[in-house]
Amino acid sequence: MRAVVTRVTEASVTVDGEVVGSIDEPGLLVLLGVHVDDDGAKPALMARKLHELRVLRDEESCATTGAPLLVVSQFTLYGETRKGRRPSWSAAARPEHAEPLVDAVVRELRHKGARVETGRFRAMMSVRSVNDGPFTVLVEL
Repeated sequence: MRAVVTRVTEASVTVDGEVVGSIDEPGLLVLLGVHVDDDGAKPALMARKLHELRVLRDEESCATTGAPLLVVSQFTLYGETRKGRRPSWSAAARPEHAEPLVDAVVRELRHKGARVETGRFRAMMSVRSVNDGPFTVLVEL
């Protein structure tokens, strides 16, 4: 699994003109990609990492502050661009493999007490965010 995590002051996801997920206070925007080889053990590890990641102001985490997370599925994080001009998606998990793992990350975060909003899997989404810093990190398992 791979996540691009951005500290934000607000963020939202819109599908067909409808806001399907949003946070309107400081928190994390998480773009989450699933690798073709990822298994059922990864969601719990990723959820823990995201929840406890000390990237908020004053080195705080969502676990210590209660800050919300907006999790958006993003298969393009596994686009391979080293060769040619067109990305290869062979490392990205197929939707039927990825969706349950993304859902499991969200479920694990909520089980930890995190406030989580989401995008809509396989939808064409418009993601809006106001970066805080800007501060962005890559989390890989």
